[in-house]
Amino acid sequence: MGAKARRAKSPTTRSGSPGSGKAKTSSTMNTTEVMRRNIPQSQDSSSEAAAASLMARESFSLDNDPSPKDRDGSSHGFFDLPRQDRRNFGLLVLLYFLQGIPLGLATGSVPFLLKNHMSYGEIGIFSLASYPYSLKLFWSPVVDAVWSPKVGRRKSWILPIQLLSGIGMLWLGSEVEALMATTGKPGGPTVWGFTGWWFFLVLMCATQDIAVDGWALTLLSPANISYASTAQTVGLTAGQFMSYTVFLAFNSPDFANRWIRPIPLDHGVMSLGGYLTFWGWSYILVTLGLFLFKREERTKNEDGIFDVYSSMWKILNLKNIQTIIVVHLIAKIGFQANDAVTSLKLLDKGFGTSNMALTVLIDFPFEIGLGYYAGKWSQQFTPMRLWSWGFAGRLVAALVAQFTVSVFPASGTVTPTYLLMVILQHVFSTFTNTIMFVAVSAFHAKIADPTIGGTYMTLLATVCNLGGTFPRFFILRLVDYFTSATCLPNNLDNLTAAQREKIALAGAPLIKEPFSCAVQADKETCLAGGGICEMQRDGYHVVNILCVAIGVVTFVLYIRPKVLQLQALPLRAWRLASGSPVKH
Repeated sequence: MGAKARRAKSPTTRSGSPGSGKAKTSSTMNTTEVMRRNIPQSQDSSSEAAAASLMARESFSLDNDPSPKDRDGSSHGFFDLPRQDRRNFGLLVLLYFLQGIPLGLATGSVPFLLKNHMSYGEIGIFSLASYPYSLKLFWSPVVDAVWSPKVGRRKSWILPIQLLSGIGMLWLGSEVEALMATTGKPGGPTVWGFTGWWFFLVLMCATQDIAVDGWALTLLSPANISYASTAQTVGLTAGQFMSYTVFLAFNSPDFANRWIRPIPLDHGVMSLGGYLTFWGWSYILVTLGLFLFKREERTKNEDGIFDVYSSMWKILNLKNIQTIIVVHLIAKIGFQANDAVTSLKLLDKGFGTSNMALTVLIDFPFEIGLGYYAGKWSQQFTPMRLWSWGFAGRLVAALVAQFTVSVFPASGTVTPTYLLMVILQHVFSTFTNTIMFVAVSAFHAKIADPTIGGTYMTLLATVCNLGGTFPRFFILRLVDYFTSATCLPNNLDNLTAAQREKIALAGAPLIKEPFSCAVQADKETCLAGGGICEMQRDGYHVVNILCVAIGVVTFVLYIRPKVLQLQALPLRAWRLASGSPVKH
C-alpha cells in the first residue's frame, strides 16, 4: 500500500519500528483532520499544525515511528512539557486519584478488616465488588456515544458519576460501622448484601474511568500522550495507597498506640465511617470545581450507541485483538495466589495490621519512583519486552512470598529481621507489578484508535483487569478447599483463669470432640470453646505452587512469543479500515 493510500484511511500516526528493539513506542499519538469530527479538539494549534505537516509528507506511514525532529513539541521531561499539558496532566492525576479511593478500600483495607470474621471463601465473595472494573466494557459504548454537547463529551459523565459517588460514600460512611459489626451474624446483613454497597461504589468509579480514559487521549498534546499512562499510574497508585496503607495504619489501634499517641487506646485514630465521609465531601467539592473551572472543547454528537457497539464488535473481530485478549485472560493466573492471599495469610498467622500498614507505607515511595522509571524504560525498550521481564520477575516474587510466609516465627512474635524480610518481599513484588502495569498501559495507548478512543482503551484495559479479577474468587475458595485443619479439645487443666473467664463470657460450649476448623467460622468456634485448631495442610501453599506452575508453562509456550509478535506489528494492523470490512 502506498503512502498516499495510507494517509487517506489512517486515523493516527506513530508506531514502533518493528524489530528495532528500541522503538519509541511510548504512546505518542497524532490525530488527523479526518478524525477531528469525532475527537474533542483539546490540542493547541501548534500541535495540530505539526501533525498536519508530518502527515502531508510522502514518507509518512503507519509502519514507522516519526523521527524526533518530526515531532514538534515532543518532550521527554515533565517540566519541558507545555504549560497546558502540565495542567491537564495534573487534572488526570486528580481524577485517577479519586478513583483509587474506593478501590483501595474495596480491594485492600476492607478485606483485611473482615479477615477475622470471614473465611477465605467469604472474602472471595466480597472480591466480587471489584468486578465492575472488569465488566465496564459492556457499557463503555454508552459512555462513549451518549453525552451532552453543552456540557462536553467526557464531563457529561464525570460530573454526575462523581456526584453519585460522593453521595454514596456519605451514606455508607454513616452506616458502615454497624454493617461491619453485624455482617454475617444472625439478624445482620449477609456477605452478599454488604458486598452490594461496595459494588455500587466501584461501579461508579469504573464508569468514570471509561470517560477519563477517553479524555486522556485528547487532553494532552499528541507528542506527549505517553504521559497519560504515567498520570494513570501515579493517580491510581496514590489513591489506593491513601485508602489501603494510610487508612489501614491510622485505623489500627496497635499502629496508633505505637507511633502516634502516648496513651494506649483500644481504637485507631481514624474510623472507616469517618474516612468515607471525608472523601464523600471531597468528591462533591472536586465535582463542583470541575464544573465551574474546567472547560471542555465542544464537538458534534454524530456517533450513536449502535455505531459504537458496532465499532467495538469490529475491534473484537480483529485477529490481533483476539490474541491479546487471550493473553490478558491467562497472564495473571501465575501470581494470583500471591496477589490475593499472601497478605491475608500473614495476618492470619499474626503479622498484625500495624505491621502490614508499615510494610506498605515503606513500599509506597518505591512504587511511585519505580512507576516513573518504568515509564521511561517503556520508551527505551519496547513495552511488551519490558512487560515480559516484569512477568518473569513476578513469578519469582510469588515464590519468594510463599517462602516468607512459611518461615513465619513459630513464637508468633514478629521480629525486626522478619519484618524486614516481609518489607523486601513486598517491594520486590510491587516492583515487578508496576513494571507490568506501566508497560502494558503504554502498549495499549500505542495501539488504541483515537477515533473511538474511550471504547478502544476501555476494551483493552477491561480485558487486562478481568484477567486479574475473575480468578480471584476461585483462588480464595480453593485455599479453603485444600486447607486441612482439626480442632482438638484442650485439657481443662491447661486453661488459665483468664482463658476460662473468656470462654464463660462468650457463652461458647467447651470443645469435647475433634472437628474440622479449616474455615474461619469453625476456627472461631474452636478457639472460643477453648480448643486448639491444628493445621495439617495449608491450602495457600498448594494453590500458590499450582498457580506458579501454570504461569511458567503458559509464559514459555504461549504468552511471551505472542506478545513479542504482536508488538512487532505496524499500527495499521490494529486499525479499522473506514468504510471497508474488518481486516484479519
